Amino acid sequence: MKQILYRLFEHQYLGREEARRILQNIASGQYNESQIASLITVFLMRSISVEELAGFRDALLEMRIPVDLSGYHPIDIVGTGGDGKNTFNISTAACFTVAGAGYNVVKHGNYGATSVSGASNVMEQHGVKFTDNIGQLQQSMDECHIAYLHAPLFNPALKAVASVRKNLGVRSFFNMLGPLVNPVIPAYQLLGVYNLPLLRLYNYTYQESGTRFAVVHSLDGFDEISLTADFKVAMPEKEKLYTPEMLGFDRCTEADLDGGSTPKKAAQIFDKVLHNTATKAQKDCVIVNAAFAIQVICPDKQIDECIDEARISLESGRTLTIFNRFLALNA
Repeated sequence: MKQILYRLFEHQYLGREEARRILQNIASGQYNESQIASLITVFLMRSISVEELAGFRDALLEMRIPVDLSGYHPIDIVGTGGDGKNTFNISTAACFTVAGAGYNVVKHGNYGATSVSGASNVMEQHGVKFTDNIGQLQQSMDECHIAYLHAPLFNPALKAVASVRKNLGVRSFFNMLGPLVNPVIPAYQLLGVYNLPLLRLYNYTYQESGTRFAVVHSLDGFDEISLTADFKVAMPEKEKLYTPEMLGFDRCTEADLDGGSTPKKAAQIFDKVLHNTATKAQKDCVIVNAAFAIQVICPDKQIDECIDEARISLESGRTLTIFNRFLALNA
């Protein structure tokens, strides 16, 4: 690792196979925490390359505990995290909204590393017991249209670096990898990223995969469609810049989307969204992310139609019904 770090400090890049091998070594405990922290720091100081990202992803997918839910043709909605915005659990709420609209979802999540509440935090606040039991995951899909996969159960390498990431408290290339290594390898993904270079990186990475995808980025730095600014959406066939007003939404502020100072507070906001008692800004943000996820699944649908589906799911109570059913099975 010392030689690798010297090379990286001299602005050299890793090849795909070399990156794969390094991550395998991390997972097997061959490097100490200081070395891992130094490696993470390198990729904060310069952009990760397509080859490096692909190599790291290869390693994690090879080491994953695979889960075959391919028959459900599910979608995952996930942000990289690391945007420093500390929003409430928008992607997770959007997942249940999409499930409430009748589409299959496999949510891959973890504890927050750079924010107060990650998806696993909000699930845990509701008493959800994480599982890798395929029968239970299939039952959750059958009865709720959604299953939750807690990343460390399926990706041992992520577990190996959890304490380093938490202690550093800054975004890392593991934030970038999280959305890419859902062990199900879902048919569809809506990915949120915190800057435009990463949007392009994901776009290149996914072009050669069989996954139908959209990568989204709000131009003021959110790793989701925040409605606080104009936002870009990259799909296989197009890249388009939207304003909130184009889609009939009001702009909101960063403070409108704050997730609070504790996981409990973030869970309370999440509950208000699902109970349709949240603020307009909070609900709109969930609806627009759910809508673009629906359009990934159904590219022939106009975005206005997808927004209507998401809104009906949330405001009719279908989202809450699905969530309560999910809790009855998984908590």
